[in-house]
Amino acid sequence: MGINLVESFSEFKEMKNIDRPTMVRVLEDVFRTLIRKKYGSDENFDVIVNTDKGDLELWRVREIVENGTEIEDENIQVPISYALTVEEDYEIGEECYEQLFLKDFGRRAIMAARQTLISRILELEKDEIFRRYTDRVGDIVLGEVHQILKRDILVLDDATGNELILPRNEAIKGDFFRKGELVRAIIRKVEMRNNNPIIILSRTDNTFLEKLLEQEVPEIEDGLITVKKIVRMPGERAKVAVESYDDRIDPVGACVGMKGSRIHGIVRELRNENIDIINYTNNEGLLIQRALTPAKITTMDIDTENKRVSVYLRPDQVSLAIGKGGLNIKLASRLTEYEIDVYRDTDEVIDDVDLDEFNDEIEQWIIDEFKGVGCDTARSVLELSKEELIRRTDLEEETVLDVLRILSAEFDE
Repeated sequence: MGINLVESFSEFKEMKNIDRPTMVRVLEDVFRTLIRKKYGSDENFDVIVNTDKGDLELWRVREIVENGTEIEDENIQVPISYALTVEEDYEIGEECYEQLFLKDFGRRAIMAARQTLISRILELEKDEIFRRYTDRVGDIVLGEVHQILKRDILVLDDATGNELILPRNEAIKGDFFRKGELVRAIIRKVEMRNNNPIIILSRTDNTFLEKLLEQEVPEIEDGLITVKKIVRMPGERAKVAVESYDDRIDPVGACVGMKGSRIHGIVRELRNENIDIINYTNNEGLLIQRALTPAKITTMDIDTENKRVSVYLRPDQVSLAIGKGGLNIKLASRLTEYEIDVYRDTDEVIDDVDLDEFNDEIEQWIIDEFKGVGCDTARSVLELSKEELIRRTDLEEETVLDVLRILSAEFDE
């Protein structure tokens, strides 16, 4: 049983998450408890721990006195006759160092000490993991996909081997991982569940995009460019407002890189997420204008009190401002913290109208059929013959005629 206890010690000396001084302190505490239970005190005992070899020594230290001397405490004094059995050249007045062996403590005591040692060190390791990862919240981590579950993806940290969790709802829509693949994410939060540290990863958090930019753009890491705000729909679109306090640095150009060299790697990592980098400004009107990129605004009316703005655009710019599924305008609104209302510029001649503008008269699935064959606007539909439209869309003749009537009426008014 003594061997088993030392073997337990040898297993734990390899643990990377516990520093050696802490390991020594725990081991000393466990073995001193063992000594106190047997001898009533540990004051005259030495516990020597060797973390390199994974072994330890226990020594009992007592003063040597003459035979016949009344000994009040056997833990403090020992007669010369006994000391000579330990080492034959001991003399009265010296200290007798007697090595103790684990087998002398008894099987039951050793088993209890072993369990205490295991539980104490495991607790320490959990605390250390929790502390280390808590200090790294917001950092990017690289890991290998270990197991794919229904709700979570289990990832092994490439640096430490610790298990991390990437919940499905923290993964990007286009993410598809296989076991053994490498995955990059940020440490979003660390929490204790049933006394176990749980490290939650995220690829959808705005900080992930910010850290990727920091990795790719040295000017951000050096503090020459500041990321003021990020809004994103993970895997689809993001808007990033950046600012430089050095007039010689173009923050947008620096983030995009020569021919998009810096941004392309980030876009690939985020499953082709469309990233708009804009120059931050305190001028609210200009910020709104930049936030609606790639659309070009003609005029706008800003209601600063109610944080609402009406923007007027040429008809061909309206769909650009709104974006697919209204995503562009939603993100622009979140970036500027203004409710944005989009209107066609009434001073402009209406050359064309986006098909989505007719969704109150034409069912959306029919509009989607036309858009699926490249007809996004009213003019693009009207330019084709009835027969061509039926052939391309597989819609019924009656449906096509109804759509042509509605679209034609728009330009007849």
